[in-house]
Amino acid sequence: MAEGEGSSSRRWALGDPDVVEVSPEAAAAAHHRIGFCSDSTKSIVVAGCVRTVAHEIIDLDANDDPDGVMIICEKASSHKSNHSVSHPSDWPKHPKSGLAEDVPGPSHQPGTSTVLPWGCTTPGRPRKHKEIKIVDNKIDEKYKAFKQFDTVTDHSDHYYSMSGKGNVPEVKKPSKDWVRRIQHEWKVLEKDLPGTIFVRVYEDRMELLRAVIVGPAGTPYHDGLFFFDVYFPSQYPKKPPLVNYRSGGLRLNPNLYDSGKVCLSLLNTWSGHGCEKWNPSNSTMLQVLVSIQALVLNAKPYFNEPGYAASANTPQGEKMSMAYNESTFLLSCRTMLYSLRNPPKHFEDFARVHFCKYGRNILVGCKAYMNGAQVGCLAGNGVQDVDEGDKSCSANFKGSLKTLFDELIKEFTRIGVHCHEFQPQRVNPGSTRAKADTTLRL
Repeated sequence: MAEGEGSSSRRWALGDPDVVEVSPEAAAAAHHRIGFCSDSTKSIVVAGCVRTVAHEIIDLDANDDPDGVMIICEKASSHKSNHSVSHPSDWPKHPKSGLAEDVPGPSHQPGTSTVLPWGCTTPGRPRKHKEIKIVDNKIDEKYKAFKQFDTVTDHSDHYYSMSGKGNVPEVKKPSKDWVRRIQHEWKVLEKDLPGTIFVRVYEDRMELLRAVIVGPAGTPYHDGLFFFDVYFPSQYPKKPPLVNYRSGGLRLNPNLYDSGKVCLSLLNTWSGHGCEKWNPSNSTMLQVLVSIQALVLNAKPYFNEPGYAASANTPQGEKMSMAYNESTFLLSCRTMLYSLRNPPKHFEDFARVHFCKYGRNILVGCKAYMNGAQVGCLAGNGVQDVDEGDKSCSANFKGSLKTLFDELIKEFTRIGVHCHEFQPQRVNPGSTRAKADTTLRL
């Protein structure tokens, strides 16, 4: 044992009768006996020392490391030294399914061939947990760095710029009043956009605008991204803007057609009265976006259909609404996949960072729905808000969601989301360790 190692071990053992200094050979022998301790203690070899702590279950992880041991539900005695070997309960169970950039850590101590069990580290070194937290912080920084309002140039994939799509004329010689009004709209958007709406305008095509709305919590649209292309006609604001929803061929709301049509009284694409209709003096583009988010992407979109509104708060109406929410969430998941695989220009990075940030919440929601929670019960960050009378989702819905759940895991993993907690444990067919029961209950 090197001088540095010996002194370090002696300092650790000082004042603790359960820690004894042993030779590397004895330490290795003790390591192989780790699974066969008494009912209340176990020995852990750490840099040539044997440490005794209380425990409940030892899980031999045959898949990841033939020499590793997983300590589950470990309870270190409170009267022990502060150097007790333990791990936080929220650490991932599979240590090797973390970040690709794995830096050397305390699992391999210099000067000894002893391999520490996963979860057993030197004091103050939760390596993986710390690295994941750093990555999450970087994702938050990138998300916050994406401007809510900005000016861009390339409009080649905009619906009202593409030939044969919107079939609208370019506003080449706008009046001064028109320019002044558009500039006013820009200022209002830049100043007053809510935190879940992002907008891009085009410096050489002032009549075009693109927006993305984040699906609100507590609805079947939660955490999804919904993109809209906008065109301001030369008669604006006497005439309302034209709005096209980038549907990907999916109709997930009575007001949002698979063709891209947005049915809204404020746009004069549906009947309305008074302030529901477009008013050239008072109506704004901000009002349109907020209306879509609050009135269209709501908790019970089934009742957006005028013919069904009268059945709200009736047993039959609520039953139909719940079934509609199930179908809507499935379409919302497909829209998430579509947004990741085909993000519109100027939102490529945003789509990736958004789903890196909220991917886990989405998967938590899927899990909750498959386990019986009602669609739309998530109040944010995966927190359920379920009424006592809420009913479980249908079996058909759960089966369809399982397929989309697996697709989301693959897509989220591709962009860097840590999805290992949602993935089934895989058995290594090449392992020579016993696979029948690798949990020792002592």
